[in-house]
Amino acid sequence: MAKWRIDPDHVAAEFTAHHMMVTIVHGQFNGVSGTVFFDPAEPSRTAARVEVNVAGVYTGVDRRDTHLRSSDFLDVEKHPLMVFETTKVEVVAANNLKMTGDLTIHGFTRPVVFDVKYAGPSKFIDEDKVYTTFGFHATSTINREDFGMVWNLDIENGGFMASRYIDITVNFEADLDEE
Repeated sequence: MAKWRIDPDHVAAEFTAHHMMVTIVHGQFNGVSGTVFFDPAEPSRTAARVEVNVAGVYTGVDRRDTHLRSSDFLDVEKHPLMVFETTKVEVVAANNLKMTGDLTIHGFTRPVVFDVKYAGPSKFIDEDKVYTTFGFHATSTINREDFGMVWNLDIENGGFMASRYIDITVNFEADLDEE
């Protein structure tokens, strides 16, 4: 099984959440790393570990980002990493997997299923070295309250300031690790 490293220059961990039940807020995390053990001939044996530096959360609004870093949400001082580790992989269709794993956020670990699509390989030469790359696109929806992030405010129409359900998308290229 080949080992692939997430390319730090070609990765995006993104999320969306509803704000006041009327609009969607987008955010991203900077500082994503990890490894994938992957063979396109045997994709059901895929294993991954992805680490996200949650202090790098960015929504474009400093006040919101500061609140997300606080103990109400990510508590970055006590829990600096969000980590996903694969426990099971099912092949759904060509280049399409259901990847179950343990997701740890804010000190809580819960099982999560990601829908994963992959593409590749792609090869290129740079300064006489051949690089081999696969691309991965993974999506899931989590209930943030399952991870101890229960802060919220009621709003007058019976809704909430921040949605419980958060959509997560991770896009990355993984380069063959030849070490």
